[in-house]
Amino acid sequence: MLDIKFIRENKEIVQTGAEKKHVDIDINKLIALDDLRLEELKEVEDLRAEVNRVSNDISRNQDSALKVQLIEEMRIVKDDIKTKEEKLKETLEEWQKIMLQIPNIPDMSVPDGTNDTDNQEVRVWGEKPVFNFEPKDHTEIMLALKMVDFERGTKVHGFRGYFLIGDGARLCFAIWNYAIDFFGERGFFPVIPPVIVRKQNLYGTGHLPGDVEDYYMTQDGDTLAGTAEVPLMSMHGGEVLDAKNFPIKYLGFSPCFRREAGSHGKDVKGLIRVHEFYKMEQVVLCEASHEESVRLHEEINKNTEEFIESLDIPYHTVINCGGDLGLGQVKKYDIELWVPKENKYREISSASYFHDFQTRRFNIRYKDSDGKMRYAHSLNCTAIPTPRILVSMVENNQQTDGSIKIPEVLRKYMGDREFIK
Repeated sequence: MLDIKFIRENKEIVQTGAEKKHVDIDINKLIALDDLRLEELKEVEDLRAEVNRVSNDISRNQDSALKVQLIEEMRIVKDDIKTKEEKLKETLEEWQKIMLQIPNIPDMSVPDGTNDTDNQEVRVWGEKPVFNFEPKDHTEIMLALKMVDFERGTKVHGFRGYFLIGDGARLCFAIWNYAIDFFGERGFFPVIPPVIVRKQNLYGTGHLPGDVEDYYMTQDGDTLAGTAEVPLMSMHGGEVLDAKNFPIKYLGFSPCFRREAGSHGKDVKGLIRVHEFYKMEQVVLCEASHEESVRLHEEINKNTEEFIESLDIPYHTVINCGGDLGLGQVKKYDIELWVPKENKYREISSASYFHDFQTRRFNIRYKDSDGKMRYAHSLNCTAIPTPRILVSMVENNQQTDGSIKIPEVLRKYMGDREFIK
């Protein structure tokens, strides 16, 4: 979240930033509530100080009658404190609720817009394949090659269920192993985190309160994470990090769960919008420097671009408009892969930076060179999701005979085969 002091001193900037993200907030209402919070807090603290002062007087006073009088007076004051504390608690709850809804301020380079159709293309890479036959979609190809079983997946899981079988499973293992090597060479430390997380951690990353319908909840009130970003950010909650270790780079690998609420009529066929999948995620913690956040943001997005290029899949990168940014994101890039049968690009990765929006919520700090305690900055970027990447990989590499050409960098993980037949 943003610092309330910053909000008070820059309310026009915060309000304008919210409008750019198309988030409806009332900064003046928040500030009025903060005034009330501070006023009530002072009243409670003043009364507590009075109780402490009189308690000392009572312990030192030898007059029994006066002691009884002071004790009775303090009983009344303590009742007053209890009443005021209850009122302060209600004010704090309302204050916190609004604070959690205040969005981070987008970077000046973020374009205006209301949704993903207003995102702007900033990079195009690769030659789109030209087929001398009618290309098939990934479902038809993979079913014919016995790489996937949707019918049994639906029987077991329900809507959007699937089994990856045979070379479908092998290809995912190949991608995972290659990603470990690829991102490891770029300084990322592999982590397999827990994905059943306390609900409060999704407030920490900024996924809640806005996306509550998209998460699976357990009977204990915990949540199944939709990305390794959540447990990896939670891992250092409440800690003071050693600045000598910055930037801290994690490559999280985890199953991910999303209900895809509100998308029941979209992408009902195939592997695009499934409820459970696997994903590798780049998560970075660094010093509290805008310049360093910008540098690392470009770096982690380029990592994924170069990973896709090594697989020889055509893609383009877009900068997300204000209306397509999440609550905590300062700036975001999306990488979208070419899907031949649909004749369109499909999102495969998002790269974002947050300044101290998340770390302030998690209380992740470090001491700078002057010994001052500061909140770290955080960033994240999809390394690769499976099975979604199979959609573009399979369709772009389909052959006349129905086989699939395996990208060269994956062949050593696939028994040195050139094709899936």
